Parts: sequence; structure tokens; C-alpha cells
Amino acid sequence: MKRHRPFLVLWTLAVIACVAAFVLHLGLRSRTFQLGYEMGRTRNEQARLRETQRVLQLEVASFRSPQRVEVIAKTLLGMQAPTPDRIIPMRAVVETPESKAPKGPHAQR
Repeated sequence: MKRHRPFLVLWTLAVIACVAAFVLHLGLRSRTFQLGYEMGRTRNEQARLRETQRVLQLEVASFRSPQRVEVIAKTLLGMQAPTPDRIIPMRAVVETPESKAPKGPHAQR
């Protein structure tokens, strides 16, 4: 009976070690699948954000376009091109001492 005792202890330890290794393997495999799914979701989100960024960059470029500004001014804001009598050439504006004087009710004369 004493001869079988060390074998039984070693056999029990071997079975426990195998079960522990199998449980650890299953846990690691499960975590690998979870990380794979999470990485897939993250890549999809990254692709969606890149597409959104591309669309927004195109929108910014269109808003910087003078033609786009003109269309918005005419359609949404109801603006029109100025008539020739409302255009003042910059060369014609000359500063005089009177034009530099403060204007308004509190101006000193």
C-alpha cells in the first residue's frame, strides 16, 4: 500500500495541473476572442471617423470658396451685388483733418 501512495499523489498533482492548464487556456482563448471583437469595433469606428473627417474637410473647403459665399449671401441672406453708385474706390478716400475728428454727441468742437 505504501508503494502506491507516491504514485497516487503524483497522479493527482498531474491531473490538477492539467485541469488548471486547460482552464487557463480557455480563459486566454476567451480573452483573445473578446479583444478581437473589440479591435474590429474600434477599426469600424476609426473608419467611420475618417470618413466623417473627409466629409467635414470637403465642407470646409466649400465654405471657403468665394462662389459658395456668394450663393449663400444671395439665397439665404437676400444680399445683392452693389450698384455702381455705392462702390467707392479706395484711391478716392483721402483723410482730412475733419475726417479724423471724433464724431458724435460728445465730440468737442
